[in-house]
Amino acid sequence: MSTRQEWNHRPDGAIEVSPLWQWPPKPLAALKWYTDSWFFLTINMAILGLAFATWQVASPTLEQTARVAPGWIALIWVRNFVIVSVVAGTLHLWFHRYAVQGEELKYDPRPFPRKGRMFTLNDQVKDNMIWTLASGVTVWSVLEALIWWGLANGVVPSTSFAANPVWFVAFFFLIPIWESFYFYWIHRLLHTDLFYRFHALHHRNTDIGPWSGLSMHPVEHLFYFGTVIIHLVLPTHPAHLIFHLMFYGLLAITSHTGFEGLLFRNKKRMHLGNFHHQLHHRYFEVNYGNLDVPWDKLFGSFHDGTDAGKAAMKARLQARKR
Repeated sequence: MSTRQEWNHRPDGAIEVSPLWQWPPKPLAALKWYTDSWFFLTINMAILGLAFATWQVASPTLEQTARVAPGWIALIWVRNFVIVSVVAGTLHLWFHRYAVQGEELKYDPRPFPRKGRMFTLNDQVKDNMIWTLASGVTVWSVLEALIWWGLANGVVPSTSFAANPVWFVAFFFLIPIWESFYFYWIHRLLHTDLFYRFHALHHRNTDIGPWSGLSMHPVEHLFYFGTVIIHLVLPTHPAHLIFHLMFYGLLAITSHTGFEGLLFRNKKRMHLGNFHHQLHHRYFEVNYGNLDVPWDKLFGSFHDGTDAGKAAMKARLQARKR
């Protein structure tokens, strides 16, 4: 069967990784790659704006977080609960409940959502909502609260725009690079025999929707949001912390819509889904990382979305069985 028949939509040509890692160097192409990922109507920029707004109007102060108290911890949990519910819920209604853009730019041709005994309450969306909100938001919020407490008590190194404006700005752009490293390796770990029993919950979603992104076992949520360990060694501001966790949490939601992008008036307005990761949900043992750093290419798990890529994947699996 050809790749074209397997998918309702896929990008034309092979999946490309960041030009930054190609030889010979392509500085202009690399600059365009990263500029396009940030400016202007992009998910990264939307999350950055939301993070600053959240820091200003829906977060405790460092003075408040110096002491452990249920009030400010509850504020963090409630605000994360509301943000996740609004983002995932709105995208689900747009793409799946009301199917505003139909099947246009949807990767998987199979119907979504699904019913089945593998899902809590026999319902894929309800299953994903339960794990996302009960476990995901809670783990996210507890780890965020711990770093807030650490910043307030000098356990976590702190900074500010006034103290170091260059580092303050650079930190936001470094977070996606850290994510490329961290996510690849914890994802590979979760696919080992020791931990896959936890990760299998996420892989109930062979076809995905917005609520699929953070639908994980609590153990996996600890691994996933454990990305905050970087704040234990790098000077941090609360805005960095909020953006970092929102980047991990909300990008998981937007990248799991199952659609390549958001259409409005028949024009693609914002890039959302990632065919690279859609292939991982279909085939499991490919594309563990993302495209900013070519870890999958380096370690032989890359699937470029073509028929040749599928053949190479099958050859790898056959060779492993011998």
